[in-house]
Amino acid sequence: MKPGQHSGGQHSGGQHSGERQAEAAAGAKGALLAHDPAAYDYIIVGAGSAGCVLANRLSADPAKRVLLLEAGGRDWNPWIHVPVGYFKTMHNPNTDWCYRTEPDKGLNGRSLDWPRGKVLGGSSSINGLLYVRGQKEDYDHWRQLGNAGWSYDDVLPYFKRSEDQERGADDYHGTGGPLAVSNMRIRRELCDRFIEAAVELGIPARDDFNGAEQEGAGYFQLTARNGRRCSTAVGYLHPVRHRANLEVVTHAQVERLVFDGRRAAAVAYRRKGEAFQASCRGEIVLAAGAIGSPQVLMLSGIGPGSHLQELAIPVVHDLPGVGGNLQDHLQVRMVFQTKRPITMNDQVRNPAKKALMGLEYLVKRSGPLTMGASQVCVFARTSEEAATPDIQFHLQPLSADKPGEGLHKFSAFTSSTCQLRPESTGRIALRSPDAEDHPAIHPNYLDTVKDQAVTVAGMKMSRRFAATQVMAPLIEKELLPGPGVVSDEDLLDAARNISQTIYHPVGTCKMGRDPGAVVDERLAVHGLQGLRVVDASIMPAIVSGNTNAPTIMIAEKASDMILADARG
Repeated sequence: MKPGQHSGGQHSGGQHSGERQAEAAAGAKGALLAHDPAAYDYIIVGAGSAGCVLANRLSADPAKRVLLLEAGGRDWNPWIHVPVGYFKTMHNPNTDWCYRTEPDKGLNGRSLDWPRGKVLGGSSSINGLLYVRGQKEDYDHWRQLGNAGWSYDDVLPYFKRSEDQERGADDYHGTGGPLAVSNMRIRRELCDRFIEAAVELGIPARDDFNGAEQEGAGYFQLTARNGRRCSTAVGYLHPVRHRANLEVVTHAQVERLVFDGRRAAAVAYRRKGEAFQASCRGEIVLAAGAIGSPQVLMLSGIGPGSHLQELAIPVVHDLPGVGGNLQDHLQVRMVFQTKRPITMNDQVRNPAKKALMGLEYLVKRSGPLTMGASQVCVFARTSEEAATPDIQFHLQPLSADKPGEGLHKFSAFTSSTCQLRPESTGRIALRSPDAEDHPAIHPNYLDTVKDQAVTVAGMKMSRRFAATQVMAPLIEKELLPGPGVVSDEDLLDAARNISQTIYHPVGTCKMGRDPGAVVDERLAVHGLQGLRVVDASIMPAIVSGNTNAPTIMIAEKASDMILADARG
């Protein structure tokens, strides 16, 4: 199939008005107008946390034609928009890619589910809504690695530009941006006590983890407005869908990029069994995430040459770093049974209380249905040697075998800890040249002695929280991993057996100038033209916190760089 041609069918279903208008015009001409040669100035692959930002910013100039391709569907599922609805959208193949890792030796051979959003808004439509930027030292480290323009002072304006902060604007926060950031709309005795326990342990109370200092304990803020999720689809994409120069195609499975010499010239994809090819006279931007972006590159012949040759994929550009440097936060979820029915488990188990929860949400947009994945956050240091916090607690006033599944039938809460800056790195590899086949995910968790030591130290700190004067009266017993697990060796083995991802994969198309780098500091793919990567995969090192807000920042900054480079 030549650039500009299609297989004869027109798109149907999951379209916004601009897409339908394009097809109506195409019908009169006997060809798909949207896919005329060199039709687009920008093609964005992936309508997730980064892709929706890019679609908004790059289409602001009506003279620029923008195509946004998304493998998932529209964000019509009502559970997407109810904050606690991630229980319904994770592990749901209509909204989740439902990735699963390879057996990992660091987890005693276990495989983990790795949810990733497959819907407009991507993971910002199914995540836990927690708004955390990381530490300023994270971005200064990126700059120290040679990435000019990525220090904390450089990126702070983009965090502020993205934000519509409920508390108002100040030196660290902005108002009027597309992304709503709001306070937790529910408080609980259990959560208040956990914050008091932190203070008892010498950790300060903190009401803003994204200001001058991160270290401390307090309630999370959420990417929500008036008790409803504010995904990037809601905040960035839907308000500009009326733009005639922006076309959104859902259910578009990208198969490969097409090159004209060293220049990315088109995107080949399938939609409902039909093949299409969209040409680009400007730039193609991969925003498919830490799993999807390296997969598309490798399917297109860009990646480790030997790996591509094993799969009989013609090598367009031997770029060894594609798929490498995979990093993630591994959480150890310790569960404590309570003496009183003060957890969400009790509300969900009681039909009357469950009905009241729904009624409160419908009437007031408040109550338990407005919860994010966790309510209380603690950033703490496991030792005096740590210059900044090296672990993060997520306190959940509920318990389940794993996130996204049904709650336990007894009163309990979860104290989850994760190491903020793991040294262990893994990789993404192709299983086959077929774009429909999920890639092989090798996380390589707990591979270094430091990662093991910090993980064990975090587990011990969870127990210190439980033993404080303010928390101990509430706790009946430790259920997971259990009081019989005492030695460091046993704690580490328990971590290998019970830990889960905290859904923060990054780094697989890392930014830098070293041999393992995939993109430069302007996020252009090394050695090629007309191609960038803009998503969490470009992080050279994982940030010390949740990754959605930093991904949105990356896209905000990238949009300015793309537009500036286009102006020359």
